[in-house]
Amino acid sequence: MGSNGVDRAVLIQHRGVYDNSYLFECAAHHPGRFAVVVIVDTSRADAPSVLEDWAGRGAAGVRLPPTERSTGGDPLAVWRKAAELGLPVSCQGEVGEFASDDLESVMAELPELTVVVEHLAGVGLGAGPPYTAFRKALKLARFPNVYIKVPGLGEISARPPVLGRRFGFENTPPVFEMALEAFGARRMMWGSDYPPVSMREGYRNALGGVLEHPAFQSGDDREWVMGKTAQGVFGTA
Repeated sequence: MGSNGVDRAVLIQHRGVYDNSYLFECAAHHPGRFAVVVIVDTSRADAPSVLEDWAGRGAAGVRLPPTERSTGGDPLAVWRKAAELGLPVSCQGEVGEFASDDLESVMAELPELTVVVEHLAGVGLGAGPPYTAFRKALKLARFPNVYIKVPGLGEISARPPVLGRRFGFENTPPVFEMALEAFGARRMMWGSDYPPVSMREGYRNALGGVLEHPAFQSGDDREWVMGKTAQGVFGTA
């Protein structure tokens, strides 16, 4: 972050890891730079209470797949607790999951809940016309509390075999433009996907690919995508 002029970030827990202590240690070591999004084990009956405990430690959100449901009598127990606590849900899944009715049903049940769709709804490599699943996923924009993350170009375009000092991606599908039309810049935010992005174009190039993308050059769109939206959603300092 320091090498690339990035002032603040949201630390989002890896899926399958339920001890979020390290993220809070990082936030404590760098006051004002990090917000923390936790994961809880929804198979545990006390998962809502565990989430409340993490919120008491300063969690700014919780990460859940769009199809994640709790055990017990209320399948939306953790989602409901997030809404009650005012915690946004950072939601990672495949494009088919976002194109299904699962997340729509959650939003219909919990209209006050804020949800951030990660990784451009999982559209990934190989997206092509007519973008049927992706277009359906973008219909989540009809819910005003749903936001979407924009990844580096390496998630949607094949990585060049050699990364030169200056390189470009070829055959990049117009998915940034499609998301911008659906959500508007004020409901979009960049997600670095660090450290996995290091296996694609790298952090710096992922940052530059969005900063320089033609879709975000008008007005103050770039400021929203590169910081203001995330700051508003996750309350980063």
